[in-house]
Amino acid sequence: MFRHVVLFRVRDEVTDPDVSAAIDELRTLGASPGVLAWTVALSLDTRKGRVIVEDGTFRDRAAFEKWRSSESHRKVAERMAGLADWWVADWET
Repeated sequence: MFRHVVLFRVRDEVTDPDVSAAIDELRTLGASPGVLAWTVALSLDTRKGRVIVEDGTFRDRAAFEKWRSSESHRKVAERMAGLADWWVADWET
């Protein structure tokens, strides 16, 4: 299996409706082939601001690479670039 975790630190000026829309868009990425588990949520800990957590498990690295190169991922990543900075962790289990 291949794990993928992203922490999106939402910029302070981004409105709550835009955050909700971004979460909805990120959730759609979990419907891709090869995704075994997919969670997108707003962190309950707000001490560092609003942080969106994306936690995915893929069948294998090939499924992850296919997902990452997809048009739907590209579009959502482009939108997120206007809303947040992020940190990524990927690893094989």
